[in-house]
Amino acid sequence: MESRRVVITGMGALTAIGNTLESFDKALMAGRSGAAPITRFDAERFKTRFACEIKGFDSDDYFDAKEARKMDAYSQYALVVADEAVRDAGLDLERLDKERAGVIWGSGIGGLQTFQDEVAKYARGDGRPRFSPFFVPKMIADIAAGYLSIRYGFCGPNFATVSACASSTNAILDAYTYIRAGYADLFMTGGSEAPVTECGLGGFSSMRAISARNDDPETASRPFDRDRDGFVIGEGAAALVLETEAHARARGARIYAEILGGGMSADAHHITAPHPEGVGAEKVMRNALYFSGIQPRDVDYINAHGTATPLGDISEALAIRRVFGAQADRLNISSTKSMTGHLLGAAGAVEAVACVLAIHHQQVPPTINHFTDDERIDAGLNFTFNQAQERVVNVALSNTFGFGGHNASIILQRPDFGH
Repeated sequence: MESRRVVITGMGALTAIGNTLESFDKALMAGRSGAAPITRFDAERFKTRFACEIKGFDSDDYFDAKEARKMDAYSQYALVVADEAVRDAGLDLERLDKERAGVIWGSGIGGLQTFQDEVAKYARGDGRPRFSPFFVPKMIADIAAGYLSIRYGFCGPNFATVSACASSTNAILDAYTYIRAGYADLFMTGGSEAPVTECGLGGFSSMRAISARNDDPETASRPFDRDRDGFVIGEGAAALVLETEAHARARGARIYAEILGGGMSADAHHITAPHPEGVGAEKVMRNALYFSGIQPRDVDYINAHGTATPLGDISEALAIRRVFGAQADRLNISSTKSMTGHLLGAAGAVEAVACVLAIHHQQVPPTINHFTDDERIDAGLNFTFNQAQERVVNVALSNTFGFGGHNASIILQRPDFGH
């Protein structure tokens, strides 16, 4: 089979620190926090009362009222970022062979607000089963992928990936694999999540998984800091247009980066806690390197899963040291969740975009909110604390780890760089 190198030609972003790719890019490199008190509902009775909400998003700016009522926010976010990615890639939808284009989209939860609203409405009612006919199609985690294929007329492979916080990394890796295998020439891929709801906040709070630093939300997400107390829930989406290199060059597209490959693994340990020694994290990074055909010395930057949970950050740091050995000392590592919050199933897509931007600018985004070193975390590792750092970034690796022990890593390379 002919070599089918896979490249990224378009991106879109919608996050708590920027509603477009350009604004996200600027805020990311400037080290801005997206955390603030929750505005979407009254969170006063909750232990945690803040999140990384999208600011200034109005569905009326993108959809007519009738269309918007049929979609949960997570689907709306998907369509918004995909439209930006189509424009960014310069796709001519009239000339594109849509039989050779597909959609693979990730979401860890799907329509959480829809589920909450419909069940609450039933519980408040007279016992009669009065549910919206759009309840199920708004809620299910695959509907965003369906909407995207309908929007663009893409008739190739179309499905959703659900692997908790690894969901959209799995989506990107699946799109990469399907292109390599010849199923399509182009994919719209990425992920979206809208978990800032009463039940989302309450559920994660009851697990003691999220920060309760209500007195200072902007500094609440503190990956690798001694005083970290959990992640900050984030919402939003990111999209990437993937194509074969030949397809991209034939239409004169700008190429941001090449996907070299990726890895997957399972902790096989616990439903929510990571393996304390980072065994699954180590395996997934080793797999990613192997299937990308590169060595540890070839990697310049790691976008860490780095959620700011007490156990997770330690285990990931241990795994990085074991995989990269002495080479780990020359790496830049950062957790962009310190700015965006944790977008759950959309995290991998947002962080893949962050890696592409690091390659594009030759600049590593920071891990903000670092105040105190943790003696349990390897002091030899450079977590790019508090300020972006200019450096050569030819190859970047992005880690995502999810509840259930799902691990996925992806490796991206500067398009004009080869081994």
